[in-house]
Amino acid sequence: MTAADPARKPTLAVVGATGAVGTVMLDILSTRENVWGEIRLIASPRSAGKKLVVRGEEVEVIALSEEAFDGVDVAMFDVPDEVSAQWAPVAAARGAVAVDNSGAFRMDDDVPLVVPEVNAPAARNRPRGIISNPNCTTLSMIVALGALHAEFGLKELVVASYQAASGAGQPGVDTLRDQIAKVAGTELGTATGDLRAAVGDTGPFPAPLVLNAVPWAGSLKEGGWSSEELKVRNESRKILGLPDLRVSATCVRIPVITTHSLAVHAVFENEVSVERAHGILREAPGVVLYDNPGAGEFPTPNDVVGTDPTWVGRVRRAVDDPLALDLFLCGDNLRKGAALNTAQIAELIAAELSAG
Repeated sequence: MTAADPARKPTLAVVGATGAVGTVMLDILSTRENVWGEIRLIASPRSAGKKLVVRGEEVEVIALSEEAFDGVDVAMFDVPDEVSAQWAPVAAARGAVAVDNSGAFRMDDDVPLVVPEVNAPAARNRPRGIISNPNCTTLSMIVALGALHAEFGLKELVVASYQAASGAGQPGVDTLRDQIAKVAGTELGTATGDLRAAVGDTGPFPAPLVLNAVPWAGSLKEGGWSSEELKVRNESRKILGLPDLRVSATCVRIPVITTHSLAVHAVFENEVSVERAHGILREAPGVVLYDNPGAGEFPTPNDVVGTDPTWVGRVRRAVDDPLALDLFLCGDNLRKGAALNTAQIAELIAAELSAG
């Protein structure tokens, strides 16, 4: 990539601007510090010509093409894996730094996997001109765990995630809303098939999501693990620089529109205390400590949706292990879990370019 002129603000492209995450991205760009000059909106040819509002101004969407990246300094991709796999290298070849929110490059050794609060310096080492954004489930916990790791030294994670329907994209949201409408006001019996009969098509989920919990997210991998569960393991290792970190995850879909939650059992190298953990989490950037169970204060998806930080509560030292903590975390999977982290990475690059 050629050096940008530090006297001008860099040009940003948002690829997938009309999608669910892209829409959140435009809202985030409109509320954060303006470090950008031109903001170029790119989407599929069928969306070209639409006009979207960015920072109070209408911007016309242009079709995805090689020429669309000419003059772009940073290109944020909020598109499916196969689209990113094809077009992020094109953007990089045209001189942009591609910041990709898909899973196409996360495990590529030549592509850093970045969470600015945890491993910002990794963004500078990008041999392919691409930086990857972690999965939304990983992002919902890793900012808090990164802060605890820096103090205590993380050795092992046992995670149960409770993932929102929006993690399956707009079809997941539409399916849950349709199922809610179908069962509202009905009197379901106790037979197993009653709920399935009531909702009909289960959409992207293997079982009805409404009035239910579905212990599956992603695709089937070796050993009975799901792809989502392996992402939690592999991405945590890469972000924290702990290739031998022991991670066991069980991913569950629950009938919540937006915001992922996780119950985490974390084992450390050094002895932990709730008091010290509270102090670390209070000071950690991107974290809100909300932990007073006696007053009914602990995070729930309803509290957290629409906010940027990771919220943490129910912090306890394990009864039988002075090296372990149990905690509960919530993070909006469309904001920090996707759009916000991508925007933060892009801002790191903008600062780098401005510094010359």
